[in-house]
Amino acid sequence: MSKDRFILLNPGEVRPARVPVPPVFGFKARTEDTEGRLSLLEVILARDIPRHVHRVADECINVLDGVLEVEFDDRVEHVAAGGFVLLPHGVPHALRRGSDHPPRVIQISTPGGWECYIEDLAEAGPDASTTDGQFDPKKLNTIAAKYEITYEEQ
Repeated sequence: MSKDRFILLNPGEVRPARVPVPPVFGFKARTEDTEGRLSLLEVILARDIPRHVHRVADECINVLDGVLEVEFDDRVEHVAAGGFVLLPHGVPHALRRGSDHPPRVIQISTPGGWECYIEDLAEAGPDASTTDGQFDPKKLNTIAAKYEITYEEQ
């Protein structure tokens, strides 16, 4: 019954993760909470996210604090606090810090599953996704394929 899915989180509270995840990710609504419809995370963009394509999921981002630089297809936009961007599936995009302090955002992915990808990355450990402290597209693709995400390898 839908009323059985009611969730109330107080400020600073998050939904539990399957494995420990970096504190920059706060799960607010997990895929199973929404019957697969979406996942909602509060994220601090501590690292730039390389250019990639979601083949299934649309990504909605509302900037809460800071400036998010969004590369979408062949354009670059700077989205300030209070701004919103919809990144439809099938179009290449990248997310970068556009301010001195990392932007804090609400990220909604529909259908859900984004938090599962984050958990898989955390479980694999930093060596499985980064090189010299930066996300490595080739390494990310190994884990991302399951979620129909492809990072552009240079």
